[in-house]
Amino acid sequence: MFEKTLLTQGLKKLKRGGVTIKFWDGTSQTFGPDKPYVTITIKSPAVVRAMMKNTSLGIGEGYARGDIEVDGPLDNVVRIAIENRKVFGSWGKTLQRMRQHRNTKAHQAAYIEHHYDLGNDFYKLWLDNETMAYTCAYFRTKEDTLEHAQVQKMDHVLRKLQLEPGHSVAELGCGWGHLLVRAAKLYGAHGIGVTLSKEQVAYAKALAKREKVDHLVQFELMNYQDLPSHVDYQFDRVMSVGMLEHVGLGNQHQFFQVIDALLKDKGVAVVHSITAQTEHIPTDAWIDKYIFPGGYVPSVREVTAKFPEYDLHMLDYENLRYHYKLTLDEWWRRYEKHKKKVITMYDEEFYRMWRFWLASSSGSFNFGSLSLSQWVLSKGINNNLPLTREHIYLPTKRTPRRRAKTA
Repeated sequence: MFEKTLLTQGLKKLKRGGVTIKFWDGTSQTFGPDKPYVTITIKSPAVVRAMMKNTSLGIGEGYARGDIEVDGPLDNVVRIAIENRKVFGSWGKTLQRMRQHRNTKAHQAAYIEHHYDLGNDFYKLWLDNETMAYTCAYFRTKEDTLEHAQVQKMDHVLRKLQLEPGHSVAELGCGWGHLLVRAAKLYGAHGIGVTLSKEQVAYAKALAKREKVDHLVQFELMNYQDLPSHVDYQFDRVMSVGMLEHVGLGNQHQFFQVIDALLKDKGVAVVHSITAQTEHIPTDAWIDKYIFPGGYVPSVREVTAKFPEYDLHMLDYENLRYHYKLTLDEWWRRYEKHKKKVITMYDEEFYRMWRFWLASSSGSFNFGSLSLSQWVLSKGINNNLPLTREHIYLPTKRTPRRRAKTA
């Protein structure tokens, strides 16, 4: 068959690793110089035809429908692709063309709702029970529980911000609100968090009230670009954890314009984002269509190149790549535990789609395709900050909460 011949010719070019393919006609063949990482069963030639139109969509949709089965660690499918970038890259140049979601302000609310408004009950199944954090955790040891590691991540970010009692804080992309609530509880800070997810803002408001800090922090259903015009003051600190990936290709300047507008002179910001090794890599077509429409993962140099335009000075940089692999592995484990529940809530195709996404994401961090970057920035020169990084690793001291005051 034409489809079998085409796929075979492509896989014969593998330079690293190995894979066994079981074809729809009952035959099988192993490719690559090494022992097979996985065995992939392709149940229909239609899968190959779809792959020839767009490799990512063909594989992702085929797996979700059950037309592709994988025997072996699911994240190793990504490993094969990463270790043979040039092989699969040549496929992409000639065969993968599709129109991706444009990320404009008018579309951003719908894109966020697509992912984050699946329902809090869905995310409660597999995120940590302590913070509902949907971003990279911080592991001091591989034995840390996810709950402990997510609290450690929040404290790691807040120490980097060098918060003091009474500081005002703006959070761009506040998620379910735990980070800003913790800033209020432990440091006596006050501020505002924004998100485009209705589910998240409702949860965050209830959390602040439950933790008795609703007089200190507020959460708004708002595009982050509108926050500067919503307030008539600037903030001592700005933090953004896991939102830069959502602003879209070519929109990083808007993100840093907002930080510039919100942050006081000599103020400190922390930006936490997934990053790629190189820039201008098109968003994976399957992820863009089904998981994160309109997203774009920038490179480290692409982000840092924006700092001088807004007089932002880099004080610290940290790569937490492997921490995200550990985080995703735990999300994946918990997600699998609730397989029947997810299928009941949605359907089996949805379950398989998210399973493939969690596994492939873990593989992307494990095998080096993606990293997790944290920057600490000051607006203008600030010579009154600590001389060393010791403050990041000192125990967090609880500060008595105070009444909010105008920033």
